[in-house]
Amino acid sequence: MGKNKISKTAAVTVILLALVVLGLAVLLTWTISAGRNVPGASELETPRAPKETDLSILCVGDVMSHSPQTTAQYNASRGRYNYSNNFKYVKPYIEAADLALCNVETTFAGEPYTGFPLFSAPDALASALAKAGFDVGITANNHMADKGISGILRTQRVLQKKGLDTVGSVQQESDPRYLIEEVNGVKIGIVAFTYETGSGQGGVSINGSYVSDEVADHINSFNFNTLEEDLPKIEDAIKGAKAAGAEIVIAYYHWGEEYQQEANKNQRKLARKTAGMGADIIFASHPHVLQQAEYLEPEGSDRKVPVFYSMGNFISNQRTETLGNRYTEQGLMAQVDLTWSEKDGITEIRMGGIPTWVDKYYSEGKQVYEIIPLSEGLEENEALEVSGHLSRAEQALEDANGILGFDQ
Repeated sequence: MGKNKISKTAAVTVILLALVVLGLAVLLTWTISAGRNVPGASELETPRAPKETDLSILCVGDVMSHSPQTTAQYNASRGRYNYSNNFKYVKPYIEAADLALCNVETTFAGEPYTGFPLFSAPDALASALAKAGFDVGITANNHMADKGISGILRTQRVLQKKGLDTVGSVQQESDPRYLIEEVNGVKIGIVAFTYETGSGQGGVSINGSYVSDEVADHINSFNFNTLEEDLPKIEDAIKGAKAAGAEIVIAYYHWGEEYQQEANKNQRKLARKTAGMGADIIFASHPHVLQQAEYLEPEGSDRKVPVFYSMGNFISNQRTETLGNRYTEQGLMAQVDLTWSEKDGITEIRMGGIPTWVDKYYSEGKQVYEIIPLSEGLEENEALEVSGHLSRAEQALEDANGILGFDQ
């Protein structure tokens, strides 16, 4: 009797021990598979390396459509305009960039189509810019108000319909004065402003003519005569872009003196101010010729800010034959390559670019305009073979290298 009781007690003990061992095994398995829920387990994880992103940003200067260009791009047999051939040689460079911008120095105000002094180009030019690979159309320039408020608003709508985002003018006065582009996971803010003409004694004058208050409310502009008063507008746009999440900020200016190959003191002053406001890259145009490029180093920081004082004409009818000035035929696909780190911001930045030259020649009884990239293989370029203008292109390359101030 006593022996049986002891045996039963031993059996119960063995079962209890087995249950304890099983429970410990289950707990151990859960701990391994769900370690993040156990205090101290996170200490065993490998920290995630900060994200780094390489970006290539490209910008070009003045895209114009003088009357001879508009005529040249009309296909009578089809009854429509097409500008695609203008960009066929530069398209690969534009498409290769992670972000590509252009200054659209015309309006898309509809018919009748007009050239200088009051521009309105066929919508087909906007289509060609999009097909060439541009992402952003900059509308801040001295011809933006050529067709009044209706031209300003329609220009934005046409560009956006064709697939380009816009900056430099707004649909509503209350709209942000900046653009945010997300590129490879990095948010890039863009602000764009044009210079005003006139004394700054009241009212806004663009290209020598005072504009209505309604027009003034829809454009981004500043006046060198009242620059200290206007700087807050620019700074607010940059701060607004950063508040909206911009991790890199690009500023574009339409400024300077036409046909002057040297940046003036006003351009340099505003560039320094803008770099100090936090802009990381400054692109600019308006002189219709190339000007130098350089790095600025804002006080109290280790930042390098590339500045392109004028990217010249990307395409226009300005040239030796029309102005007696070969430098108006030249432009630049300005390029900034950088590395952005989510921990340290921009860690590396380098500026460069490909100079360009506008070839104009006759083929099958029509004028042809084509932008030639002044890179390798000029001798094999089909347009230059047809036009016989190889020596002019080579001269343009020599001119550009002497002006820009950086190695190609």
